[in-house]
Amino acid sequence: MGMDLREDRRDTKREKDYVNMLGYVADSEYGIPTRCPCGGRIIDEVRGKEDYDTLPGKRFFTCKNYQGDGFHYRQPWVIGVQEEIERMTKRVEEAEQVINGVPKLNNQLETLEAQVKILTVQVDNLHVQVTDMEKMESLSKRLEEAEEVIKWVPDLNEKIKTLEAQVEFLTGQVDNLTAHVETLEKLCFE
Repeated sequence: MGMDLREDRRDTKREKDYVNMLGYVADSEYGIPTRCPCGGRIIDEVRGKEDYDTLPGKRFFTCKNYQGDGFHYRQPWVIGVQEEIERMTKRVEEAEQVINGVPKLNNQLETLEAQVKILTVQVDNLHVQVTDMEKMESLSKRLEEAEEVIKWVPDLNEKIKTLEAQVEFLTGQVDNLTAHVETLEKLCFE
């Protein structure tokens, strides 16, 4: 039984290594890679003048275990950065679309708040009418409707708070994305 447990652990480790390798391959396919498919760390390589290459000083994202045998990753720096900038630009554009929707959400919130005030006044009026004319069936029915409306008021307030929190969160994300883009622009153009 002890052998089976060790064998199971080896199989589990092999499966985990394989899944990690698939993740590294997918990661290295686009943008700035973080791991080589072999699992090795990616380093920022700058070719020196002693290399046979005709482009000394050219930069690469390279696996620390790179051997030129086709099993390790080496990507020209400019391609990785360009893809990363394209990805970040797309995210910024998406965030801008969300931000552009914020005024519309604010208008909707203001409309909802106004409706809540109107409904609250209407509910108050219905209570007064019901108190004055308890015997009339039609007023009794309107009171039930008003009570249903009152139940919605806290839900509307909660939705307003949730929307405000989402707006604040999205604004923070846009600020973060803008800072990332500025950092990438500095990396690319300095």
